[in-house]
Amino acid sequence: MELRGSVALVTGGNGGLGQRICHALAREGAHVAVVYAQSSEQAEGVARELAARHQVDAAAFGCDITDAAAVTALVAAVTKRFGRLDILVNDAAFNHAVPFQDLDSLTPALWEKIMAVNLTGPMLLTKAVAPIMKAQGQGRVVNISSVSGLAPVGSSIAYAVSKAGLIHLTKCMAVALAPETLVNCVAPGLLEGTRATANLRAEQIERSASGSLLKKAADKEDCAEMVVTMCRTDTMTGQTVVIDAGRIFH
Repeated sequence: MELRGSVALVTGGNGGLGQRICHALAREGAHVAVVYAQSSEQAEGVARELAARHQVDAAAFGCDITDAAAVTALVAAVTKRFGRLDILVNDAAFNHAVPFQDLDSLTPALWEKIMAVNLTGPMLLTKAVAPIMKAQGQGRVVNISSVSGLAPVGSSIAYAVSKAGLIHLTKCMAVALAPETLVNCVAPGLLEGTRATANLRAEQIERSASGSLLKKAADKEDCAEMVVTMCRTDTMTGQTVVIDAGRIFH
């Protein structure tokens, strides 16, 4: 798909990885809707930087992605603002570190919040953009999962299960939205400088980095460029690509 002149909606676009994804798409000439949950000032700053640096149109939009009505309103606002919608990147996520063995701390409320943000939100957003992309005759959805969705690792059981669900949602939506819309997934390993990593315990961060073949964290730019590749491709759908410096193999 030609990216110049396309419109991308990026949830969590003001986060550490989300900002890299926004910039990577804007470098290719895509206009960007930077979606945030709470940090409006930061998201508006990202939008201004995208417009100034890459000469594209960019704007910030607030949304609770777990609220179906709010998601519908968001997609309507983005399409009204930009005139079309070609790309959805589901990057927004929530985690809270709970050791796997500490089942008492894995409360129903925590489980429900993680599932709502990490899995239900992407499902609602994909459903909302699907008819628009179908009518346009093209669309791309890229989900940001995690290596914890491929192996029993990560900040908590709930986070791992939510990311596993997102990988399977990718496959199912690829079937549902073909042939007009392609759906793929990036599964990063440990990323430095993100909100998700900030919620991890120090020993988890050290174990993740030292346990990789390359003995370092994954690179956010690599992940962002893979998103661009998945938006540009015309023949890949339903796939998950791992970027984790050589830790998990699937």
